[in-house]
Amino acid sequence: MKTYATLLVFFLTSTLFSQPNTDVFLFDLNTENATFHLSNFKNISDSGGYDNQPSFIDNATILYAGTRNGQTDIVQYNIKSGSKTWLSSTQGGEYSPLKIPNQNAVSAIRLNPDGKQRLYRYNLKNGTNAVILDTLVVGYHVWLDQNTLISSVLEADYLSLYQSDLKTHKNKKIIAHVGRSLQHIPNSKLISFNSKNANGSSEIKSLNPISGEIKTIAPTLLNMEDMCWLPDGSILMAKEDKLFKLNPKHTSEWMEVASLKSYGIKNLSRLAVSPDGKKLAIVAELNDQELAPKLENIQWIAGNWKGEAFGGQTEENWSEPSGGSMMATFKLIADGKVVFYEIEIIREVENTLVLQLKHFGNDLKGWEEKDQTIDFPLKEITENKVVFEGMTFEKTTTNEMNIYVDIRQENGSVETVKFNYKK
Repeated sequence: MKTYATLLVFFLTSTLFSQPNTDVFLFDLNTENATFHLSNFKNISDSGGYDNQPSFIDNATILYAGTRNGQTDIVQYNIKSGSKTWLSSTQGGEYSPLKIPNQNAVSAIRLNPDGKQRLYRYNLKNGTNAVILDTLVVGYHVWLDQNTLISSVLEADYLSLYQSDLKTHKNKKIIAHVGRSLQHIPNSKLISFNSKNANGSSEIKSLNPISGEIKTIAPTLLNMEDMCWLPDGSILMAKEDKLFKLNPKHTSEWMEVASLKSYGIKNLSRLAVSPDGKKLAIVAELNDQELAPKLENIQWIAGNWKGEAFGGQTEENWSEPSGGSMMATFKLIADGKVVFYEIEIIREVENTLVLQLKHFGNDLKGWEEKDQTIDFPLKEITENKVVFEGMTFEKTTTNEMNIYVDIRQENGSVETVKFNYKK
């Protein structure tokens, strides 16, 4: 996923993929009596990779772009049950999903393997999909009704605001140099967007889709553009690990209303609030806090893992920690035959961990000398990653992990080989 094609790569790299390991977090939100209180913190995506762009279908259902097996698809999350339903399985990647008004369908930006980017409709009843706009490279969008669309469209190296009538198939350009945040303004028929100025500043503006009138609402936070509206007409924006609020009816000054540092998240970006204003979805990154070099902190490696590498099938069986070590057996099978085996251990040594292994041929003859082992000293441990010098274990989900191994080539260069494993 990752000419027209050159501009497309620039656009996607700088927007969709600017946060490689984001998650979607959900909070209960209480704004009664002029308060702003968040509670009941939950990671609803909880997977490795890119999870982003949440939107509420209703007070109990969220859509977002989620990653599975290296593929970005549309996810529907049920708040009450905590269940997830994957709504797309195309060869392309889907982004920015939204419910289409008065239809049993959602829309999303699809980036196909050939580099073509278009806005698609996905039927929730039968799973079919079709292009909505075939002449515009839509980056972000919002629905006025089932036949009228406001979108940020890629033109050259910037985004322009367009209004599209799906009945007449007419597209009207409104203004150039806009941002990605398109929002309904509560209790009105207006749409807000971010207008980018030549000096680098940005302003939140309103668009009247009927008259075409544009008005300035307020300046954005410096260098920020992600925002959402609360039911009372206040605007929320995020910066670093903090949330700021502004009510344009009363002030033009942003006020800090919450710090989310204690939740262990950082680099807040996309925001979405439920229709009743009682749930807040936030996209952010988890803080990678370094953990103590103890086997208990890497216990998630234990299990029977299978994958593919070197043109064959691989299998690793890691034991639970016991006696100050974890032990594994590895084998590679190609063309129906074992190519080689490994015995691996991770053990506690002098307040750190070390990974050691020995190779064996398919006849169990050792590759290394009698007392020789290949050792990988520990560099760091975080919640989802164990980094040894030359080998890294990365947990992507509870039942999936990647192992990256540095392998020296005959010419002296080092190639990092990725092993993708599933339990």
